[in-house]
Amino acid sequence: MRRMRGLAVWGAMGVLAVGSPAVAGDGAEADLSYHGVAVLHGGRVDVRLTPRNHGPADVSDATVRLRWSVSPAARGLRLPQGCARTGERSVVCRTGPLAADTVGERIEVGVRLRGRPAEATLEVDTVWAGGAVDRNRSNDRQQVLVLDTGDAYYF
Repeated sequence: MRRMRGLAVWGAMGVLAVGSPAVAGDGAEADLSYHGVAVLHGGRVDVRLTPRNHGPADVSDATVRLRWSVSPAARGLRLPQGCARTGERSVVCRTGPLAADTVGERIEVGVRLRGRPAEATLEVDTVWAGGAVDRNRSNDRQQVLVLDTGDAYYF
């Protein structure tokens, strides 16, 4: 009897999910991606990226992580609003709400790296997707090698 009630509840939830628009937080599916550019010059790396939600569900908020192979210098580290340092080599930033099939607001982060390295690897990935399920993780995980040339490296 208990098993039958459990199946009835799951069945009702399935009807509710099909009959209502998908909203992140209820396990709805969304596909996040990030595209941008990184420039390293004189030990300072500037990253500009734009989040995108390919849908089908809206995402109320998400968190993107930027992680460098070289630690940012502790002195003078100023991050934009909505961003915070979470480890020796990483920063997380809020994307804000992302409606399905839309581009979010651009995120810009600039940090000075310790020791003025000749190169650094930048990793970009989603840490939190507002409760949405992202079955295509290949487009929200990027890795780019940035050389200290002042050239733009796109991802």
